[in-house]
Amino acid sequence: MLRYSLIRILWIIPVLICVTFILYGLLDLAPGSVVDTMVSDEMTQEDINLLRAKFDLDKPMIYRYGKYMWGLVNGDLGSSMVSGQPVWKTYMSRWPATLKLSLSSLVLGVVIAIPLGIFAAKHAGTILDNLTTAFTLVGLSMPSFWLGLLLLIWFSFRIKLFPTAYDGTWRSYVLPVVASGLSLSATITRQTRSAILEVVRQDFLRTARAKGASERQITIKHELRNAWIPIITQIGMMLGMTLAGSAVIEAVYSWPGVGSLMVDAISRRDVTMACGCVTLTCTLYVLLLLLVDIVYALVDPRIRAQYSSGSKRRRRARA
Repeated sequence: MLRYSLIRILWIIPVLICVTFILYGLLDLAPGSVVDTMVSDEMTQEDINLLRAKFDLDKPMIYRYGKYMWGLVNGDLGSSMVSGQPVWKTYMSRWPATLKLSLSSLVLGVVIAIPLGIFAAKHAGTILDNLTTAFTLVGLSMPSFWLGLLLLIWFSFRIKLFPTAYDGTWRSYVLPVVASGLSLSATITRQTRSAILEVVRQDFLRTARAKGASERQITIKHELRNAWIPIITQIGMMLGMTLAGSAVIEAVYSWPGVGSLMVDAISRRDVTMACGCVTLTCTLYVLLLLLVDIVYALVDPRIRAQYSSGSKRRRRARA
């Protein structure tokens, strides 16, 4: 297990190289630069050229990318080209807000999705199953920003029940968590339904019923326990997506998180801040997927046995 974890962690290096290079190239091809946000009417062309030289914009993109990667290798994510603040400090100041939003949305999505997925699998082929499928299709088809805007219009502007932006109170959490959580629940519900349907016809369930086990015990101890692997995979991927891709929800609700920071950096062509946010987010995403793999071994004894047997074979081979 340790060897597998180390290999997965080392894979972060080529992933970061590819992602940062693509982002650097796209921002270089996009019209405008960070200098355009700083130019004023009083500045002369000479002042503009000096400003471009300050950010190495008079040099090729590959030079600026190599300079950034050299700093990254030495543990320096650089400083924002706009504010001058260190990227690491700025990112970590925004990270708690994104983490709270992501975890709250995931909890809401899981609480809705798993019971709903089990319910749909238990009533497969009936009208109840069709209604559940329709709900998930609506959730998958409706963009999160559109749902967020609808909730904002109804509950903030018309009813005036919740604030339109983050104000530090619990009421400002409700709309963004609901908008993000409902989108997550649709995907997890479909995965739960499919996983339960694959288990529900197995022979060991008939044996459990023959022994007098109740339907509640069969569902929790047998069906759900044997269907956890694909469900955990989906939950882990959804959590990673909310941590990495909550920019839309954060932009709609003016949420002070990493997503809005990244969008603001890209719109201002703050390449250092944008690449730093992407680098840290990709690292967290890969580590999160590694954590999901480790959780597999905790919930499924068969996978834990495979890791144990693999370690024993390697020790015998060295002996």
